[in-house]
Amino acid sequence: MVPKPKTMSMSMRSHHLETVLWNVDSGLIMNFKRLKKIKIHGLCSLINWLYKNFKKNIWLKSHQLQITVICLFDLSFLNRFPSNSPKNADRDSYPFGSLRNLVMVAGHSVYTSSSCEKVDKEDAWYLEPYQKHPGQAATFVTHIERGVEIAAKDDAALLLFSGGETRKEAGPRSEAQSYWTVAESKQWFGKRDSVRSRALTEEHARDSFENLLFSVCRFRELTGTYPHNITVVGYDFKEERFVHLHRSAIRFPEFRFLYSGTASSQNSREAALKGEALVRSQFQEDPYGCLGALSRKKLGRDPFHRSIPYPNGCPEIKGLFSYCGTAPFPGWLPWA
Repeated sequence: MVPKPKTMSMSMRSHHLETVLWNVDSGLIMNFKRLKKIKIHGLCSLINWLYKNFKKNIWLKSHQLQITVICLFDLSFLNRFPSNSPKNADRDSYPFGSLRNLVMVAGHSVYTSSSCEKVDKEDAWYLEPYQKHPGQAATFVTHIERGVEIAAKDDAALLLFSGGETRKEAGPRSEAQSYWTVAESKQWFGKRDSVRSRALTEEHARDSFENLLFSVCRFRELTGTYPHNITVVGYDFKEERFVHLHRSAIRFPEFRFLYSGTASSQNSREAALKGEALVRSQFQEDPYGCLGALSRKKLGRDPFHRSIPYPNGCPEIKGLFSYCGTAPFPGWLPWA
């Protein structure tokens, strides 16, 4: 009995292939990898191509040679031609495979109180000096409520609270989990039944760019695909940063990207605008936050040396995670 070749992925990839030739008598497998640019139309043209290119190495006898053509969905061979999101049939294995849109609430602080009755009080949150203003805690709650409201209006939306364990003094608690806990304490602002089951966390982001990029990857982990539409919830003065800088950096279509901004506390607005102008100028020079001041800031916001799991859950865009440049990422992206 002739043994079968090892099982490999059979997903089609528009004529780009790896050809595996298996000699029945000897069991020798000869791999001709990275035949990315060869366009084959049917088995006959494949055999003809093989004969022309490898006739010195191949003994074409029907009882001695079996030809298996495998069109790979394998990024290790086809990095320049990564696939789109998994087919709908594959998405059944994901816990939220029916969801299409992302609503992301960017975290700004860690909730440190042992009581859930003080969510709108400043002393219940770990605040940086520039955040210590009356009404600051209430703005966090407003962001959480806004995210819940937007998700409640869209049954196809996944709500993600994003933010890592960014403050050493706050302990190993994430901004994202803090926001989820506040929403839970508020009974999801009257929308518990419709939103809670599809509200989750992204607990590794250390800055606003990572809030967006990591949430897109987290969405892929949970749904098996990438978001069709993205809505970001944050302070109104950060809209330009997200819409024109971060969105452009990942080359997400502008007409599918929305920003829902809320006001900062009145006492902090002047300082917030000044600080935002500085950060925005830094991202203009360093769009991916991988150089200089922005890179150092991220290191400072990782006091517990957490290992970042991405891009394991979103392999199609792994190049985006390692890219560092001033020009937009030049590689293929599933939404661009």
